[in-house]
Amino acid sequence: QVKPQFESQTNMNCAVFTAIEYKTQVVAGTIYFIKVQLSDAEYAHLKVFQSLPQENLGPSLVGFQTGKTRDDPLTYF
Repeated sequence: QVKPQFESQTNMNCAVFTAIEYKTQVVAGTIYFIKVQLSDAEYAHLKVFQSLPQENLGPSLVGFQTGKTRDDPLTYF
């Protein structure tokens, strides 16, 4: 759901956009830290905020780190 947001913020067109791993942090909603595969050797870490259900809003990309590898640990940022 956040692929278009990522592509517009990075000026990239991702043929591959596969979630590999994720962690969550509960706040007034949920923050997801997601490792995403962009190509054979390129990965990105995304920070996605999902508000509470009653707010009826979709997920929002609030941060990302590019230039990651499959072996880079997924950490809070």
